[in-house]
Amino acid sequence: MKKEVSVEELQFGVFISELDRPWTETPFMFQGFVLNSDQQLDVLKKHCKKVYIDLEKGADLADPSQRKGTSPAAPSASKDPSVISTIKNKFRYEEAVSVDVELPAARAATKKTEEVLQNIFTSLQAGKALDAPRVREAVTSMTDSVVRNPDAMLLLARMKEKGGHTLDRALGVSIYMITFGRFLQLPRDQLDLLGMVGLLQDIGKTRVPENMLIKKEPLSNAELAVCRSHVGHSVEILKNTPGLPSELPALAGLHHERYDGSGYPQGLKGAQIGLFGSMAGLVDCFDALTHPRPYAEALAPSNALNILYNGRDTQFDRPLVEQFIQCIGIYPVGALVELNSGEIGIVIAQNLVRRLQPRVMVVLDAKGGPKNPQLILDLAKDPKMNAETPYRIKRTLEKGSVKIDLSEFFL
Repeated sequence: MKKEVSVEELQFGVFISELDRPWTETPFMFQGFVLNSDQQLDVLKKHCKKVYIDLEKGADLADPSQRKGTSPAAPSASKDPSVISTIKNKFRYEEAVSVDVELPAARAATKKTEEVLQNIFTSLQAGKALDAPRVREAVTSMTDSVVRNPDAMLLLARMKEKGGHTLDRALGVSIYMITFGRFLQLPRDQLDLLGMVGLLQDIGKTRVPENMLIKKEPLSNAELAVCRSHVGHSVEILKNTPGLPSELPALAGLHHERYDGSGYPQGLKGAQIGLFGSMAGLVDCFDALTHPRPYAEALAPSNALNILYNGRDTQFDRPLVEQFIQCIGIYPVGALVELNSGEIGIVIAQNLVRRLQPRVMVVLDAKGGPKNPQLILDLAKDPKMNAETPYRIKRTLEKGSVKIDLSEFFL
């Protein structure tokens, strides 16, 4: 049963089923959601005068437990509070420079980290020790860049494809972890720790036979157990490496745990996984889905985010998923998009206020030919494709669906 209500009457816990305008004219990524944050409420008040709530999927306004002004409580498969509630001290970050200005520094940081990663994997495969000081230095340089402007590092993470799969994944996960921590307003020292978790949590794969990691066919139970053993190997390597944060080994063992206890190796649930472990699992899954895998093609970021959204309260902590989607954006930096003009572009910067209108570099014309020079469109400024029609994004495209080397524009 649906009920029309004024936006001013809304209370936390109701399910927003319909708006008084098309969903595409709002920053909301998904059609239908439970109202559980002041941020959602502020957006609704900005864009709508009335909405429709679904009484079968959420609370009614008459429910006394949902009085206006009470703290939002996300519905959950468990009564445990979200891991987000463990964040006590927040730091507000401001973008110090534009993405264009930050790109050279981001490139330098990326190159430094790639060299360190290559050295790490080569050393470990040869039975040598991990160089902790170089790891710290590399992560610090990436964190410095993300703090100044996260879009530059995110763009390079999406463009980089020339290294080995494990190398690319470690770099991408590290960048996403730092960026997500920045979005959650975690203190600077915690951003560095998150970056190290992302960079090193899979180093145990150097002790797993490569033929199992790249196998296209389903793994046998024995092979699956060997592949899953990489978590324990990562923990062991980090424990035996002096100079790293003491909490790092334990954190590196959490990225395959799941909210409902279905993960491994310990089968931890909900709050037992903790904030950093929950973030690591979410980010690792997103990065895996958007990379080509031996058994599956890479997904468009929007499709990957939809999978994460559908996994809230089972695979992942619901509020954390919602915050990650807000962090990455409806059209993530580095996403390949088709415009309503038929042209193809790359999202190069977010618009935190108008999520549906990021900054886009047009690289192919409507016939699929190279755009030279490339056209930069700030969709928030309503640039026109003709006298009457503004440019808009029509859809996101799967990685590899268009034959173009995106890295040539930024690397």
